[in-house]
Amino acid sequence: MLYDLAIIGGGPAGVAAGVYAARKKLKTVFITKDWGGQSSVSTGIENWIGTVRLDGAELAKNLEAHLRAYAADVVTVRDGEWVKTVEKKGGDFCVTTDVGSYDTRAVLVATGSARRKLQAKGADRLEHKGITYCASCDGPVFAGKNVAVIGGGNAAFETAAQLLAYCPSVTIIHRRDSFKADEIIVERVLANPKTHVVKNADITEVTGEKFVQGIVYKDKTTGAEHTLAVEGVFVEIGSTPATDFVKDIVARTEYGQIITDAKTQRASMAGIWAAGDCTDGLYHQNNIAAGDAVKALEDLYLYLHGK
Repeated sequence: MLYDLAIIGGGPAGVAAGVYAARKKLKTVFITKDWGGQSSVSTGIENWIGTVRLDGAELAKNLEAHLRAYAADVVTVRDGEWVKTVEKKGGDFCVTTDVGSYDTRAVLVATGSARRKLQAKGADRLEHKGITYCASCDGPVFAGKNVAVIGGGNAAFETAAQLLAYCPSVTIIHRRDSFKADEIIVERVLANPKTHVVKNADITEVTGEKFVQGIVYKDKTTGAEHTLAVEGVFVEIGSTPATDFVKDIVARTEYGQIITDAKTQRASMAGIWAAGDCTDGLYHQNNIAAGDAVKALEDLYLYLHGK
C-alpha cells in the first residue's frame, strides 16, 4: 500500500509527529528501533513541560502510550525496526528497513543523534552514576556538588553556564589550547569566579566505586597526570546524527545534520522533512524537538493536500 507519511524515529520529535498525524488522519507508518530517544537513559528529567520530574524510562513509556492511544487504524507502528535506506520512487519514496519496505508520499526524519562517549578508564562503568551527557535533564541532581565539564564548544560552555547556577565549582576540561565556543559565551562563563579551566588535557580515568569521585587527566604539554575531585562529569564532546540512511538524497552539514528550513522543517528534497537532534537546528532539546516536529506536520499536511 501507499502511505501518506513515514515517520522515522521514536523520540519526542517522532512521537509528537505521530500524534498529530493520527489526529489529522494521515495514513502513516511509524518506524522506530526503540522509544524515548537519548533521554531514555536519564535518571531524572525536570524540564519536560507539564511534568515536574520523571526518569527516562518513564518518558519513553509515556511517549509510546500516547502514540498508541491515538494510532487506531491511522498510524501503523513498526517498532523494533531500523531504517536502512530512503529512496526516491517516482513521485513518492520507498523506505527500506531490516524487516521490509514501505512506500510513502512523504517522509519525516526524527532519528536524533548519539552522543560521543568519553573514552577513559571507568567511564562505561560510571555512566549514569555521575557521568552524564545531558545537563538539562540531570543537572539539578548535582546541586551543591563540584563538577567537571568535558569539551570546548558551545554545548560545553552552555552546560557550564547552567551548572554554575547551583554548583560551587565547575571545571571545564578541554583537550586543546583554545576553545571552539563563541567568544561571548566563553567570556561570560570564565568571568564567574566559580569557573576553573584546564586546557591541553586528556581524561585518562574516571574514579569512584558506586559513584563518581574524581577524574584523572594527563597534561599533554608536560605529560604529568593530575587528579581532580568531582562528583559529576558532564560530557559535551559532540554527537553523531543518525542520518546516514538519507545521505544520498538530502543535504547535510559536515557533521551529518540534515539541513532544514527553520520555518517549515523541510529538507532539501521535496517531500522530506526533519525535526529534532538529527537536524542543523541551533538548539537541541526534547521540547524543541517536539515543537519542530509539530511544525513539520502542519507544513507537511498542507503539502499533501496541495494547499
